[in-house]
Amino acid sequence: MIHAETRHATDPAHVKALDTEGLRRHFHVGDLFAEGEIRLVYSHYDRLILGSAVPGTGRLVLDEVPETGTKSFLERRELGVLNIGETGEVEVDGETHALGNGEVLYIGMGAGSVSFSGAGRFYILSAPAHRTFPTKLIRKADAKRVELGSKEQSNERVINQLLHPDVCESCQLLMGYTQFAEGSVWNTMPAHLHDRRMEAYLYFDMTPDQRVFHFMGEPSETRHIVMANEQAVISPPWSIHSGAGTGSYTFCWAMAGDNVDFTDMDMVAMEDLR
Repeated sequence: MIHAETRHATDPAHVKALDTEGLRRHFHVGDLFAEGEIRLVYSHYDRLILGSAVPGTGRLVLDEVPETGTKSFLERRELGVLNIGETGEVEVDGETHALGNGEVLYIGMGAGSVSFSGAGRFYILSAPAHRTFPTKLIRKADAKRVELGSKEQSNERVINQLLHPDVCESCQLLMGYTQFAEGSVWNTMPAHLHDRRMEAYLYFDMTPDQRVFHFMGEPSETRHIVMANEQAVISPPWSIHSGAGTGSYTFCWAMAGDNVDFTDMDMVAMEDLR
């Protein structure tokens, strides 16, 4: 079963007038993971699609999705799959790939249908593509690890870069996840923008009563969205994207846009935030 919805783009002036419910309607993605379903959200920001596949005891197939306007989902798209559950299987072009927790499968344009099975909880990210790159399974050991932050600043963390030019070629999709040391809760601060790319976050590895306060908006007028476990948020190119949690957590970040330069950021000084 495939369930898909569309989220249209907004401009900063419109967002200034939104209340909490309005912000969540445009940017917050809750109820993302449901057993026996593929759930997708088609964002008009750089046409990124984010979603999930939770096969449970069955098998789920991702193939034709009317929102893409193509006969096959991957006819003009590339796909990244992150497993945040137990080991599961993803079948592509007749080959089955076993994904453990924290592992990613990159699937290139034109690969055909994709099927999911096993105990995995698969987070799906897809962006339009202009050429084909080979399917590649990326283990934890393959990731480019960047250690940043400190306990004193409550942001000691490891950035695991997986869909990154140094690890796996892609057309425009960048993807990885950031893990926090115990007692660290702040992500991506000082904040930044990248007007040439949008971004999406998935917050996970959280207890049911834990929350992350995700900050968004123009630097001169920030807002926040309260996030629970396994919920995602869409970040427009004009918006900052950072957060602070009530405890340690993990978040998957993904970007799509003009380039695959991870360091292409427009930094925002702390004194400029409002």
